[in-house]
Amino acid sequence: MTFSRAIKIAPSILSADFANFGAECEAIEAQGCDWVHVDVMDGHFVPNLTFGPATCAAIRKHIKGVMDVHLMIAPVDPYIDAFAQAGADVLTAHLEAGPHIHRTLQAIRAHGIKAGLALNPATGLDSLSYLLDMVDLVCVMTVNPGFGGQKFIHSQVDKVRALRAMIGDRPIHIEIDGGVTPETAPLVAAAGADVLVAGSGVFKGGSVANPAPYGENIRAIRAAAEATRQA
Repeated sequence: MTFSRAIKIAPSILSADFANFGAECEAIEAQGCDWVHVDVMDGHFVPNLTFGPATCAAIRKHIKGVMDVHLMIAPVDPYIDAFAQAGADVLTAHLEAGPHIHRTLQAIRAHGIKAGLALNPATGLDSLSYLLDMVDLVCVMTVNPGFGGQKFIHSQVDKVRALRAMIGDRPIHIEIDGGVTPETAPLVAAAGADVLVAGSGVFKGGSVANPAPYGENIRAIRAAAEATRQA
């Protein structure tokens, strides 16, 4: 992965057809997405259950680009090896998921993959200043984690702006997860985000049999975000 602050669209397969994950991953890449985002939920840290390492390993062979794995689980550390071996390019853990997040980030990086740190909407940036030398990506949750299709929490735009100032010239991606649409993408892009996770915003209206709407949705989100950058 070469670092770039260009806008990247990362569809969340949480909104894909669960019976056709491989084909869905191939479809969204063919329609122009940059990363494939995998939301892992444990029914404990968040109130939902989704995928494990076996699913990640199964879809890895269908993904040509970046597989971005978001661990909404606690504890995290016992599962890092399995998700790394499943082929994650980026592995993101939540700041709130355990008391030793520095150790977690070290463990992720020890596998030679990118380490991400996610922040819930109510979590501030104070602790992050001590971790910036350990992260390659910061994921700002713009919904409360656990379910797809939630409404964007607008207070997080100020957090993104403050985060961008804190990062400065460091090669750290700012990812937005939750409620990303052509209407909200410009807000976070202008504030400094470069990776936009969208579930229903990408998958709505399309299917493996008719993937053209995926491309239309990806292009609409990208264009809206890039227009703000150019203004």
